[in-house]
Amino acid sequence: MKRNIIILFILILVSGSCTVSYKFNGASINYDETPDISIQDFQNQALLVYPPLTQLFNEDLKDMFTRRTKLRFNSVNPSMELEGEITRYDLTPMAVQEDRMASQTRLTMAVTFRFRNNKRPEKDKEETISAYRDFDSNQMLTDVQDELIKELTKDIVDQIFNSTMSDW
Repeated sequence: MKRNIIILFILILVSGSCTVSYKFNGASINYDETPDISIQDFQNQALLVYPPLTQLFNEDLKDMFTRRTKLRFNSVNPSMELEGEITRYDLTPMAVQEDRMASQTRLTMAVTFRFRNNKRPEKDKEETISAYRDFDSNQMLTDVQDELIKELTKDIVDQIFNSTMSDW
């Protein structure tokens, strides 16, 4: 019994003094080589324009880099640059019913971005990323649009961040 108490005491001491820390933010950045970034505002070039979309997207994109990296924003000789535009924001009827009316509508958003790593040009890239959400056609777009663009923006910003800052 006394031996079990001693072993338990030793285990508590050993496990209490050890800590394991993992950080899964998705970024693999050498801050000595690339300490700063310039993120230009993305303009809305889509045919359908929803005015709050541009501001929300730009704020979310910059917020993502602020929260998940230690990069400084710098517009003069930055080590990395990110720019682009919102190229698609449109509606598509989906799931046609027997009465030839769509029961679902798809809202699609696409963003083209250009990333330049001025220290490592081989990491430069240009991509178009898109995301979509379906909603019931009985609902008006104006009723669901704000929530949908939050979700679409989050998806696209996550994809841009992972594409530019991760070496997977």
